[in-house]
Amino acid sequence: MNPIDPRAELISLLPRLRRFAYGLTGDGHQADDLVQTGCLKAIERWQQFQPGTSLASWMFRILQTTWLDEYRTRQRQQTDSWDEGFDELMGDDGRTQLESRSEARQVRRLVAELPEEQRAVLLLVAVEGLSYKEAASTLELPIGTVMSRLARARSKLAEGLGQAERGKGR
Repeated sequence: MNPIDPRAELISLLPRLRRFAYGLTGDGHQADDLVQTGCLKAIERWQQFQPGTSLASWMFRILQTTWLDEYRTRQRQQTDSWDEGFDELMGDDGRTQLESRSEARQVRRLVAELPEEQRAVLLLVAVEGLSYKEAASTLELPIGTVMSRLARARSKLAEGLGQAERGKGR
């Protein structure tokens, strides 16, 4: 059996890396730049990758570390570009589409407002489908910390969505 070519595996990860980067940055252009920077760092440090371990986890960690470094230098620069690309995902029915966009925008806003450490855990587990153990390994955290951050993130999202529903009079 031939081992998987790491370059091919990295290329196959690009959509997941882009989605994760978009979740971190909230901006399509910044996400593309982050993925490009992360891939460059991975190639430069390829000798540090340990065969037999998860390339996806290693790449998610590189992206998160890179984002945090850039984020700190920008001193909490905010963007309002969460809506980029989401319009194509909605249906064509006018009212349903409007309601879906509004709800999706609310969820994206709430996710963007989460503290960075909670947002990263939420994106890895809920969006990328990593197990708690994989997320803990990727973020170099104890599994209990991952579970705690995820619970707090979900609680904040539920609270925010509940407030939005009460505000609509539903």
